Amino acid sequence: MEDNRCPAFNAPATSGTTITLPQALTVLYFYPKDNTPGCTNEAIAFRDLHAEFGNCGARIVGVSRDSLKSHENFRTKHDLPFELISDPDETVCNLFAVMKMKNMYGKQVRGIERSTFIIDAEGNILREWRGLKVPGHAEEVLTFVKSL
Repeated sequence: MEDNRCPAFNAPATSGTTITLPQALTVLYFYPKDNTPGCTNEAIAFRDLHAEFGNCGARIVGVSRDSLKSHENFRTKHDLPFELISDPDETVCNLFAVMKMKNMYGKQVRGIERSTFIIDAEGNILREWRGLKVPGHAEEVLTFVKSL
């Protein structure tokens, strides 16, 4: 991410789609794992505000290292109206430098640092949040998108 620019990429996503960035105003959020409490709450918060993001011309895309099959099940279970990128080899994660060493139950593990990026159609990263907390985050992102 040089000079606050989104690196161009294509990545496999749910619904048999390929996500291409930059392309449109995008809320790109990285999360550690499907069907875990924090990640589920975050996905549901973005789901519940999906129409409002759409009214602002923004699409939401989630990214984790889970498989497409896991993502499809996660989307179905929680009725998520947006696509999820499967990034098992961490290609997209590395483009955005979201892989970090974290403490989990007293052990050091390498995983995705919960992060969100707002990217415009020209590939400019307008705002980023790293190491964020889930409660109120989707609302904060929506407030920023509405200000554009």
